Amino acid sequence: MKKALFWVHDPEAPSFRHRLAALVPVLREAGWECRVERFPRRQYVWRVWRRAASLRESDLLVIAKLKLETGERGIVRRNARRIVYDFDDAVYFSKPKRLGDVPDRGQRRVRKFRATCAIADLVTAGNAVLAEAARVSARRVEIVPTGIETAAYPEREAARDPGRIVWIGLPGNIPYLALAEAPLLAVAASRKNLRLRVVSERAPEHFAVPVELVRWSPETEARALSECAIGIMPLPDDDWTRGKGGFKLLQYMAAGLPTIASPVGANREIVVDGETGLFAETPRQWQSAIERLLGDPDLRRRMGEAGRRRAREHYDRDVIARRVTALYDALARGDRDAG
Repeated sequence: MKKALFWVHDPEAPSFRHRLAALVPVLREAGWECRVERFPRRQYVWRVWRRAASLRESDLLVIAKLKLETGERGIVRRNARRIVYDFDDAVYFSKPKRLGDVPDRGQRRVRKFRATCAIADLVTAGNAVLAEAARVSARRVEIVPTGIETAAYPEREAARDPGRIVWIGLPGNIPYLALAEAPLLAVAASRKNLRLRVVSERAPEHFAVPVELVRWSPETEARALSECAIGIMPLPDDDWTRGKGGFKLLQYMAAGLPTIASPVGANREIVVDGETGLFAETPRQWQSAIERLLGDPDLRRRMGEAGRRRAREHYDRDVIARRVTALYDALARGDRDAG
């Protein structure tokens, strides 16, 4: 069997679980033995030295988002047969602490990112914005979106609540909901049944419209989305958000929901405006988009069905896994241009 070694800071992080760990069953079926190692955040250089033997024993090293330090990259390049660097966030910047802050563009972070890309035989980036950043130093870059298991989101049209709008995500991204708060309040003035469902670990505080919290779990996620009418993804437009992967949009689409999203980064690639959902930038556009979808059940149904087809055809986990397997197989054969 071919051997793939994955280095990641946190194997339980949603990004790794959805993006790489979920592909392991397909890789194993294709003859890959996969091992995931928790890579320490400290112990610089030593953390690489002590893994040199496992590098030599592996056909492929996959570095997930982390950036190697000076002194580590040479050790890795000398001992690893083939290297893939995979990322789905703007890891070359630091996430802003507050909504409206400018992302930290520290040169040390950027240098480490570019240098890590430079030692890789292949960089797999989550969207076009990230791919462009990697091409500054990488020898080869492929855009590989994060896949979604569409079969895990059964169609439940009869269960949908026509007044319930949903947002799903990590607690750290809840501040982005502030961008939709005023438009939701304006719509609620004429639609008393409007509610925002938040699928997360906590709800936003002092929100202007009624909020119902559904604590996230893998067992309840699909049902929590399918009971809603519209999925939303508001984002500011900055260097950090342009690198986001838009995974929540894929979740909405897999669940058969029309989407309203800010036209930022990967959102532009995922949503087909007017077909699977609507783009909105200004508060007025957000209000108009919400009113339009809430007021037209047939449009919601058509967009939801189109979104589900798009998720299944272009972003389904099996589709992505087959492509990643082909890329890994080609690298293991020494054919750097195949796949």
